[in-house]
Amino acid sequence: MPAFSFRTIQNPAEGIYKEKGSKFLAFAFPVGSEGDIKARVESLKKEYFDARHHCFAWVLGPEKDRFRAFDDGEPNHSAGDPILGQIKSKDLTNVLIVVVRYFGGVKLGVGGLISAYREAAIAALNHAAIVEREVMEAYTLSYDFNATPQIMKLVKELDLIVGEQGFDERAIMKIQVSARNSESFSAQIKLLQDLGSRITLVED
Repeated sequence: MPAFSFRTIQNPAEGIYKEKGSKFLAFAFPVGSEGDIKARVESLKKEYFDARHHCFAWVLGPEKDRFRAFDDGEPNHSAGDPILGQIKSKDLTNVLIVVVRYFGGVKLGVGGLISAYREAAIAALNHAAIVEREVMEAYTLSYDFNATPQIMKLVKELDLIVGEQGFDERAIMKIQVSARNSESFSAQIKLLQDLGSRITLVED
């Protein structure tokens, strides 16, 4: 069954964890694409260029089916995986957590690293506001002007989010509909078409 909503964080958040001289700075971000993720990671690498490691994990999509964990030179699975585990444990998506490590001179061992990266991720998420978001689907509507009353009725009934609009020979409207209302929306558009309204619906 497709997801109609998902949990994510509202704003960027930070946390810190220290262990045997090593300092772990954690940064959590709401993200919407791999492009967002790359930009955030690159920005932190530039800002904290003198740090030894920039480890991270992310999850994307309402189904949480896109994710990655990156150890950045730490022993395999000792950094990215514990960070990813905290995102998953809170059932979050569209989230990136980067943990920047400054080495303190004492090796922590694999077990110590797993614990430190996990605690750093927890510290960042503890400062984040977790919110529920609706899964939205985007469409472009094209219709004759005489269908405007029916279209506006749908906008009100189904809480459609209206974006860019154009008025030439026909009306053009960019809209977003929540996934939970998508089936009803498509059915009502088809009904209007069957009744003779010249409406074209294209998924963006």
